[in-house]
Amino acid sequence: MNNSGELYLSAREAAAELAISPATLYAYVSRGLIRSEPTPDSRKNRYRAEDVRALKERRVPSPEPRGLRSFDADLPVMDTEISTITEEGAIYRGVNCVDLAENDTLEHAATLLWDVSDVDPFAPDNQPALSDEMHVIADAARRAAPIDRAIAVLALAASADPRAFTRAPDGRAMVGARIVRLLVATMLNAEPSAEPLHHQVAKAWAPDNKHAPDLIRRALVLLADHELNASTFTARCAASTGLNLYDAVIAGLAALKGPKHGGAGVLASQLVKTLVDRDVAPMVRERVALGERFAGFGHGVYKRGDPRAQSLLNALSRAGAPRKFTREVPERIAEATGEFVNIDYALAVLVHALRLPAGSELALFAMARSVGWIAHASEQLQFGKLIRPRARYVGPAPGRRVTGSKV
Repeated sequence: MNNSGELYLSAREAAAELAISPATLYAYVSRGLIRSEPTPDSRKNRYRAEDVRALKERRVPSPEPRGLRSFDADLPVMDTEISTITEEGAIYRGVNCVDLAENDTLEHAATLLWDVSDVDPFAPDNQPALSDEMHVIADAARRAAPIDRAIAVLALAASADPRAFTRAPDGRAMVGARIVRLLVATMLNAEPSAEPLHHQVAKAWAPDNKHAPDLIRRALVLLADHELNASTFTARCAASTGLNLYDAVIAGLAALKGPKHGGAGVLASQLVKTLVDRDVAPMVRERVALGERFAGFGHGVYKRGDPRAQSLLNALSRAGAPRKFTREVPERIAEATGEFVNIDYALAVLVHALRLPAGSELALFAMARSVGWIAHASEQLQFGKLIRPRARYVGPAPGRRVTGSKV
């Protein structure tokens, strides 16, 4: 080990540790997989030992195949101060989201993720402006899916907000709160309100359930951010082009709809409905025998179960939700498949237990995650750089000739 102690390795030591050439080491550095910095007493660079050993443990054979070809969930592709993921749950600027969800609101999670303390983005008078055109679109789309209605209304919202393009960090937070309030109101077919967001949802969708406000509050906080998931990365890429926060949220909403992302909650709800009148064990055995997967189980990051799901299921159990769904189904499926419950299944159980409208799994997800999109889009706008990754070309070699067809 060199004189810098346990924190750093020289180029020769780092290359030897990974059994790679210096050129490959430099490729790792250029792609952000290993941090380097100049040594204080020479022109040479030194390399973070923890990064080198993390790569070694993952047995990454080269810098391209995993990190850039498949965007592997184990390999970071950019720096952020907003959040990260641990086996104990997502961390919002140093605070575990599971701990935060015990008592806090989505509004407080937003101020944490947006890193604001000098202004109150959710002050009662910070309401979104609605143009006549927005009212017409919202009314025409009243029967559309909440997420589609929200995309349509948000597409006009930046033009109605004179401060939509502010560059001040506090100003962006104020815009962010207006976006969240507009998004929630539009999805609920209601007018924007200063009332706590979880109360608005509970009042609209589960007015007679005394447990609904607190359960919805918990779910919203747990879902507020999850580092660089597909929709957040989409929102960051969109923001990197220099557009406003309204349009960045639209990009996130479009990506969230996919069945491999936010749409998985709808598929998990179908599983819950299937099990309402059936015994769990025979049904699980039958589907496993047919090689079918279970929506709401397994996760690309959490290998031993999603702590967010467990937090919500425990709260549902305390509120009287059927043990069949809060305990038996997760246990049986994990036993049969080795895949543990994730937040999509817990959200489906929430919708079933509170008798929320069909499709509200995706709407709740979008309401909550809009906070994270705004945080990441704001950070990207602050960076001021365009996200422009390169593709690895694996097609025919250059110089190929195309034979023209005869007419």
